[in-house]
Amino acid sequence: MSSFLTGHPHLTGHTLSKLIGFTCSVAFILFGYEQGVMGGVITGPQFTQRFPSINTTSGHGNAQLQGFTLGIYNIGCWAGALLTMVIGEHLGRKKTIIVGAIILAVGTIIQCTSYTLAQLLVGRIITGTGNGIITSSIPVWHAELSRAKSRGKLITTELSTNVGGVSVAYWVDYGMSYVNNEAAWRFPIALQVFFALSTIAFMMFLPDTPRWLLKQGQRAEAQAVLERLLIHEPVGAAEREILEIEAALAEERLAQAQLGNKGPIQTIFTNGSQRFFYRTMLGVWGMIMQQLTGINLITYYAPFIFIESVGFSQKLSSLMSGFLSLEYYLSTLIPIFIIDKVGRRPLLLWGLVGMSICMFILAGTTSVVSFGPGIVATVALFVYDFWFGVGWIPGPWLLASEYAPLTTRSQSAALATSATWIFTFLVAEITPVAITNIGYRTYIIFGILNAAWWPVVYFFYPETKGKTLEQIDLMFTGPKVLLDISEEEIRALQEKQIEQVVHERILEKQEKGQPRHIETV
Repeated sequence: MSSFLTGHPHLTGHTLSKLIGFTCSVAFILFGYEQGVMGGVITGPQFTQRFPSINTTSGHGNAQLQGFTLGIYNIGCWAGALLTMVIGEHLGRKKTIIVGAIILAVGTIIQCTSYTLAQLLVGRIITGTGNGIITSSIPVWHAELSRAKSRGKLITTELSTNVGGVSVAYWVDYGMSYVNNEAAWRFPIALQVFFALSTIAFMMFLPDTPRWLLKQGQRAEAQAVLERLLIHEPVGAAEREILEIEAALAEERLAQAQLGNKGPIQTIFTNGSQRFFYRTMLGVWGMIMQQLTGINLITYYAPFIFIESVGFSQKLSSLMSGFLSLEYYLSTLIPIFIIDKVGRRPLLLWGLVGMSICMFILAGTTSVVSFGPGIVATVALFVYDFWFGVGWIPGPWLLASEYAPLTTRSQSAALATSATWIFTFLVAEITPVAITNIGYRTYIIFGILNAAWWPVVYFFYPETKGKTLEQIDLMFTGPKVLLDISEEEIRALQEKQIEQVVHERILEKQEKGQPRHIETV
């Protein structure tokens, strides 16, 4: 039995679960920190002196090139997510995350030692590739190691830490803005290496997921991990969960066989009885909708908005960006306590209404630059971040892993993650040009998009709160997709599925002349 795959044998129960959650949070700090850190340093005097070609604040830099410099990181993330579709299932969740952290650290070192724009761009692509691998794999790893009743809470916590990373970045940028040498931007970028190395160190002690292990035929390792995770559960809980996973896996493999035993990448683009394509597209479109709410307009360009649209000074802009990121982070704490009670869909729907209203307010108040409208615009920015933090930080990332079937989960989640990164790039690339050319009308467009996503979520996205990943499978495999179902009904469907698999095993044993007894829990 591989100790690397099963993790440290003395980590069990709540201690193991908390360390898994903590490691996910450390990894996702990298995601948020990189998004926030460049928004602050790119307007700093030391950075603009080093790279004058993208100085649009006090020089004659190219706005499109500035947007490209910010956005190229997301191209790297997109490439990393697509790479995960190829390597993720082969390496497993644990090894893939470690590989991603190593690549990210290398890219960060290249960035923080840059003396030319070309070197900076290469470093940002490599850093992004590592982060794309991490962000494709961490939610899947965490979802497969979490209990159904608390999965939303746990993954929302890691995503909240992502926003905390944005806040940390803004405050680091603000503190370093008082430094009068190039450390003002080199140190904030270099700090990512610490989080990458910490992620690698913690991962060495933690297991891969029982679901991936079972898929690879490593039942003993899967049972060892489950027994440690469920050490406080009734006797037989681990065996019962293994049986549930094996039953779902058997159904999915049968569906793949009916489609001609295509590879997992081909499978996610076909439907079949398991609705592989439909489920993948729910995850992909959820990520696209998240980016087209306009969040990265606010995240990347908050300092620019405060300076150009509201009229704040450079120092006051940095300070207000820090407070904005802090409020954003605090808002993401709210769904931690309610997402497993209220559900995913209601939070998504409420968030869309709130964000749409705020975007229309921003359109009106940024159409002129004066004190009164500027104050209202500032309030709208804070309220917008509140609604995004409550409604849209957890949902798309969580649902992309929950909707995907085990046989294609790595590929489906990676494709969904690739969608978020390519659309993040498009927003980062287009936004400077949009703000320059059409100004306040940019906010009108995002307000309309937020309103448009409401019926999409309402009519197509099933509710997953309180259900195991295998129970969620059953919501997609009947004559129609079940947007919601009671716990009793889903349990009955699962019992029927398990009974069928057990019956088939008994028949197989009879054909081989073995005893008929099959142990069930």
